[in-house]
Amino acid sequence: MIEDFIKHLFPRVVIERNLRISYTFCLGGMAFTLFMLLMVSGLLLSMYYQPHTDHAYNSIIYIEEQVFAGHFLHSLHRTASNFYLILLFLHTLRVLLTGAYRKPREMNWVIGFMLLCLGLFSGYTGYLLPMDQLALWATQTGMELLLVVPFGEWLHGFLVPDAVGQPLSLLRFYVLHVVVLPGVTLMLCFLHFYKIRKQKGVLPYL
Repeated sequence: MIEDFIKHLFPRVVIERNLRISYTFCLGGMAFTLFMLLMVSGLLLSMYYQPHTDHAYNSIIYIEEQVFAGHFLHSLHRTASNFYLILLFLHTLRVLLTGAYRKPREMNWVIGFMLLCLGLFSGYTGYLLPMDQLALWATQTGMELLLVVPFGEWLHGFLVPDAVGQPLSLLRFYVLHVVVLPGVTLMLCFLHFYKIRKQKGVLPYL
């Protein structure tokens, strides 16, 4: 799977007509590029961020005002996350409109939809981390809405065992945002590209 993942990123041969923008709009590739950018920028931010109720907001201020290029790095991470979600939505829409979810690609469609859901959840967990008023109230609203969906109470209790913005809930959001969700997303990307290469009729140059 890892070998196919690398070959998909760096193919040995590419048919010229398949390089045209009109073929797939390169939406998936651009989304993955932004995901890698988010991982790198997030790793750099995590060196200064403190996931604690008393220090989270001040650590963001410190990053933006004291760390070299900190304001640029924080803005880059936030902007890249917005464009990442936009590209995921557009990629999903293209798959729907072109019928690329049909046989033999049903499994890859499911994987792609899971990647979209993970992207949304990653954005939601990251929204709380600055611990400003907007983050607190937006997260609180989301948690209240969660209570009306099936298994929502259980999920609410897992994500917010104390209260929104309190030490335990902030730590869980942080661990989900920087470890669990990126790790699962990366594994699904490996599987997504692996399935594409195995379905060679989808991309003729594979």
